[in-house]
Amino acid sequence: MPAHLNAIGVATPTHDVHHAFIDWAQARLAPAPARLFARMARRAGIGHRWSVLPPTAAGASPVGAGGFYADTMPGTAARMAIYATAAPALSLLAVEALAARVPIDGITHLVVASCTGFVAPGLDQIVARRLGLAPSVERLLIGFMGCYAAVAALRSARHIVRSEPAARVLVITCELSTLHLQDSDAPEILLAQLQFGDGAAAALVTADPVGFMLDQPFAATLPDSHDLIRWAITDRGFAMHLSGEVPRRIAEGLADADFRDIVTAGRGPAGIDGWAVHAGGRSILDAVAGALALPDDALDAARGVLADNGNMSSATLMFTLERLLAGPRIDHGVALAFGPGLAAEGFGFRSAA
Repeated sequence: MPAHLNAIGVATPTHDVHHAFIDWAQARLAPAPARLFARMARRAGIGHRWSVLPPTAAGASPVGAGGFYADTMPGTAARMAIYATAAPALSLLAVEALAARVPIDGITHLVVASCTGFVAPGLDQIVARRLGLAPSVERLLIGFMGCYAAVAALRSARHIVRSEPAARVLVITCELSTLHLQDSDAPEILLAQLQFGDGAAAALVTADPVGFMLDQPFAATLPDSHDLIRWAITDRGFAMHLSGEVPRRIAEGLADADFRDIVTAGRGPAGIDGWAVHAGGRSILDAVAGALALPDDALDAARGVLADNGNMSSATLMFTLERLLAGPRIDHGVALAFGPGLAAEGFGFRSAA
């Protein structure tokens, strides 16, 4: 029984912190690195990044006077206290957006992906309770898989529907990356932090032939790459390491003919008419486009998500799929995301008949 991604609803906070962060970061750098940072920020392809952290009473950003990060870097407990309230609220906004597109009654399974915070009872239980889901709903919480966690969530939903054709699976991805700003004057760390924003997405996966049919998933870990993307839980939040080597290693992986065949199900890049690539950054999208010799407009949906929201970790791929669902018919699509490992995960998809 084929599984279908019927619809997606997305949500972001209302506080745009992107340009305030750029000003804050540049002020921490010596003149030469500051000029480099400014040039890289202009080339990043990001216009907005949204945060659950509110403006101050005077309208300042979280890094401004009186803001969450103004005087000292808050501890992990303070950051997780915000996650415990903000993550469920943002997730429910995404569910509301989904419910405006497709009925979400009769949910039998709930799959939640989130790697920017922890709370117990988990985000899955909080959301299930607030939505009034039946106590019998089966739940799965996916954590700390990073940017490809949306693939794991949708893959799990596909497996559920294929084994239980009557299942109605609600999939939620919610990431609050701006809770993890780190006190650093290292340009490479500031450039990594420049990418990330907050967002949530909700999707319905069923056997109903509506939306995108989810085809065969795939996964591959690039050799000797486990240190390129990693998170460390510190006393001052989650510290992310994002190596500048990541785009090159992704391009090298996609240049391998066997891996390209896995990604494209043997059709080759020319046989794919829809690309949902995780918008991890402009350099990553450029690496994918260059390695696969894609047309200039092939990654427009991903580049649009990056421009409007930055990298929202696991939610980003869902935002891209949401845009593709609203577009022309796709006969052979590929969803592809990268994350800690360095690993690439994805799946094929096609418009329902």
